[in-house]
Amino acid sequence: MDHIKNRIAITLFTCLGLLLLVNTGNAQTKTKPLTYVDKEGRLRWTKGNDEVYLFGVNYAVPFAYGYRSVKALNLEIEKEIDADVYHLSRMGVDAFRVHIWDTEITDTVGNLLKNDHLKMFDYLVYKLKQRNIKLIITPIAFWGNGYPEKDEKTPSFSTKYGKGRATSTEGAILAQEVYLKQLLQHQNPYTKLNYIDDPDVIAAELNNEPSHSGPKAGVTAYINRLEKAARDAGWNKPLFYNISQSPFYADAVAKSNVNGFSFQWYPTGLVEGHEQLGNFLPNIDQYKIPFDTIPEFIHKAKMVYEFDVADVLQSCMYPAVARSFKQAGFQWVTQFAYDPMATAYANTEYQTHFLNLAYTPAKAISFLIANRVFHQLPKGNYGTYPADSVFGAYRVSYKQAMSEMNSAKEFYYSGNTATIPVNVPALEHLAGVGNSFIVKYQGYGAYFLDKLENGIWRLEVMPDVITVRDPFEKPSPSREAVHIQWENQPMKISLVDIGDAFDIKAINAGNSFQTKANDGAFTIKPGTYLIVKKDKKADKWTGDKMMGTGRLDEFVAPKSFSKELLVVHHPLSEVSAGKALTINAKIVNIGANDKVTLQVNRAFGGPLALPMTKTTPYDYQAVIPEANITPGVLSYHIIIQTSSNEYYSFPGNHKGDPANWDYLNNDNWQTFVATAKGKLVLFDATADKGNANTYSQGFGRGGGVKFAAGDETGKLVMDLAMARAQKNQSMGMQLYIGDKLKGRLSEMGNFTKVVVRARRVSGSAQLRVAITNKDAQTYAAYIDASADMKDIVIPLSAFKPDSSVLVPRPYPGFLPAWFRAASFNQFNILQADKLELTMGTGANQPAGPIEMEVEKAWIEQ
Repeated sequence: MDHIKNRIAITLFTCLGLLLLVNTGNAQTKTKPLTYVDKEGRLRWTKGNDEVYLFGVNYAVPFAYGYRSVKALNLEIEKEIDADVYHLSRMGVDAFRVHIWDTEITDTVGNLLKNDHLKMFDYLVYKLKQRNIKLIITPIAFWGNGYPEKDEKTPSFSTKYGKGRATSTEGAILAQEVYLKQLLQHQNPYTKLNYIDDPDVIAAELNNEPSHSGPKAGVTAYINRLEKAARDAGWNKPLFYNISQSPFYADAVAKSNVNGFSFQWYPTGLVEGHEQLGNFLPNIDQYKIPFDTIPEFIHKAKMVYEFDVADVLQSCMYPAVARSFKQAGFQWVTQFAYDPMATAYANTEYQTHFLNLAYTPAKAISFLIANRVFHQLPKGNYGTYPADSVFGAYRVSYKQAMSEMNSAKEFYYSGNTATIPVNVPALEHLAGVGNSFIVKYQGYGAYFLDKLENGIWRLEVMPDVITVRDPFEKPSPSREAVHIQWENQPMKISLVDIGDAFDIKAINAGNSFQTKANDGAFTIKPGTYLIVKKDKKADKWTGDKMMGTGRLDEFVAPKSFSKELLVVHHPLSEVSAGKALTINAKIVNIGANDKVTLQVNRAFGGPLALPMTKTTPYDYQAVIPEANITPGVLSYHIIIQTSSNEYYSFPGNHKGDPANWDYLNNDNWQTFVATAKGKLVLFDATADKGNANTYSQGFGRGGGVKFAAGDETGKLVMDLAMARAQKNQSMGMQLYIGDKLKGRLSEMGNFTKVVVRARRVSGSAQLRVAITNKDAQTYAAYIDASADMKDIVIPLSAFKPDSSVLVPRPYPGFLPAWFRAASFNQFNILQADKLELTMGTGANQPAGPIEMEVEKAWIEQ
């Protein structure tokens, strides 16, 4: 009997243990998370039930190239994370998301590998929590870890199965179930919490950009298996799944058990290989969701896991993006991806993206404004561009190259502004780049002013930043794209409560700079400071005091990557004859006693040497007299003579005196000088091949846009071909032309016609010639081409209001392809921004192949 009693006792003890385990698990699932999704599909805070709105970034230093690149520079990853997270907090970021590179932290069956990648991610989570930045984690990425390098050999299920098989192969799905449970239950050594219990991890997106195939029922079943694995692990927070990656499977995704769906937006495409120029505000005017007819979709939450206005440096974009997302009903938005400060000098992290507080200060301030838009702008319809350039307290301007927030307590601007704050005495926070009513600043970095009490403010000034190469071209860690320079710069502050007499004293480590303002003006160097009204005490504001989530004395900024001479100059493509021409250049790392000379080559006689005058710490200027601006090619270079009598010539940074008989360098900048009444070329297939954004819409194989050989050797034509014309097909190109007009603006009023040189190869389609102005108003004319290559003349009066094509094509592909402005002014060629040459089909287009060639387009008097 004793052995029976013992067995009974053991059984009861085991059952009790199992019951305790079950109750422990239930306790986890019954603990109220920080957020939930209500019956209407709105993500809400559990406490107070307010709707959630969070706006932030992706950031990937713990993994893949981000990890390797920081290691390659012999830097401590923890310190780099500290610096970047501080900058994120300065930009207002309160949301973080990244797809975890499961390929680096799992084996083939899904076991979690507790290596340095996981440790650094845990550390990042810890630092984000300290800044009150909320997280949505995406556990599965499917990706290899190489980009932009080759993938490494990793022992993961993603490596074994690949992205395509991962969602449909049983072994891969089993591995994902194992991995999900282990990751979500993994205890962060820094926070002592697992991701289930961490209140700042408010939700999860199950995987990143899945590649589905096969029956739709299988897709729903796969999602539900992952959802169940998370729930079985104890996860009781919202779960999201991507619905925009594969629209064909949208209804299958909507039928799954998740709480919401994730979207992305790349309104200017990706990886164009160069900076995109022109007005792209129409590309971000609205985000249309095509899934509202799916019943299961309607009452689910919506998040944006990735977005960016790729290959664009303009600082007027992010607030408009935030407005469009708010209108579309999104509640979580995270940009992809924030550049680590360690490698942003070369933009090697992701070539097509570029956002960093130190290296892209104007974009960073616009991002701060966008965060406020997403939080504070009421939902509503703000019209169609350009009517929606002003919305609430916010303004975006392509013409002024800036965005702005002007509210009672906050005044932010990403470029020079003449706007007067709505309530200067009530201001508490100010951030900007350039000059405003409150701050006059000649430096090129961002600055922040935060009120601590009446008469005492905190000032933070970032170092100067100068773009020396196109940051979107092919990158290399050995090549600097953006240069950081630490210089003293003049500043003037006009704030009511500090008056025009105040003290400025550094408080960041290693900075002993201090000065006094004279009539509100002073000289400042990068760092963090207390600004204190004259005779006011500020003893209590020590560096360890907190302001929000940071210490008063916090400051991080990169040092200069290079000390070599740098000259930045962008020549005009062409100018008018007989008019004086001002040449501007930025010169970095030049000595105080060095001489700068502009040397202009002349057809007859020796070169013209003009001393360049220094107008700011970096800006130099010289004026070429009108007598030297004669029709033909104007060529020139800049010579720097150092105090030690060494010579350097630009472009090219060639060492040696150009006056010496054995000097071999012939590099020059060139500008075409037009003859009187000369035509102005807008598009040349040979010259503009690399800059034109081509597109093809509504057809499959057997057609497209290409640049082919023309009749003349060395000359190209743009070839538009459709093998079988069908309704609503179109193709063509769009080209930024604003830079081609700059040097001849004084003549623009004399031009009366557009001329296009083209021919019809087959079919009978018309060529659409469209010009879009700086306000995104498009005017078009339609022409018929003959079988011979001929010049076709179009009077400017023939151009009528029309739509413009959105290129590069926005992604996802279900977004609108065309845009029409809300209103139109009288067509004015002086305001031209972009040119479009397109071929399309209408409802009555006959079947059969159509093809057209375009060689050139210009305007003339």
